[in-house]
Amino acid sequence: MESLFDDSALPREPVQLRSGAWHYPHWLSEEAQAWIARRFFEWGRGPVPPHQTLINQNPMSVQSLCLGWHWNPSGYSRTADDINGAPVAPMEQWLVDLGRRAVFDATGDAQKAAGYTPDAAIVNYYDIDAVMGMHQDADEKINAPVVSLSIGDSANFRLGNNVNRNQPWQDVRLASGDLFVFDGASRFAYHAVTKVFPGTAPARCPLAAGRINITLRQTGLS
Repeated sequence: MESLFDDSALPREPVQLRSGAWHYPHWLSEEAQAWIARRFFEWGRGPVPPHQTLINQNPMSVQSLCLGWHWNPSGYSRTADDINGAPVAPMEQWLVDLGRRAVFDATGDAQKAAGYTPDAAIVNYYDIDAVMGMHQDADEKINAPVVSLSIGDSANFRLGNNVNRNQPWQDVRLASGDLFVFDGASRFAYHAVTKVFPGTAPARCPLAAGRINITLRQTGLS
């Protein structure tokens, strides 16, 4: 039986929320969502397990794992020195290809898409109580797009301004399969996830509950 609350089944159109910020609903097929969810479980058995990153000695409510580069509040590294010291799992080429297609579909800029080479993926798992406070993605050394993919339960995504964590902001409901791209004038916008809506994932999603978010980044590091 299909979920009565499956947000991904609602008719929604791609929209540019403001310069450099694109929301593209239904971007991933249900088959792709299921395949990526299964990869998430495989990544969880990798060298660095899902973990709650410490921010000012307080654990985040999301569980994270990384590919390509390991991220913690001090920046990027090739080893997870704050967890177990293991080398981070490698970036996977299909994610690079997916990122390039996302940038092209959002921006329509073939040259920008061809030059986009994400070398880090930060994968966050939100249970139904997890949130993420207002923050910037600002540890990268170059101003390349950030590609964000959502799988599982829907979430309230808050897109803020470029200056601080305060208003103005706007709230967007991200459903399973949705794409969000930050670029240009919105590349360093503050943003947050304020709520996960239980029971809103597609019925055939392998994720029993909660939400996976994958952000692809080009770090500019060597």
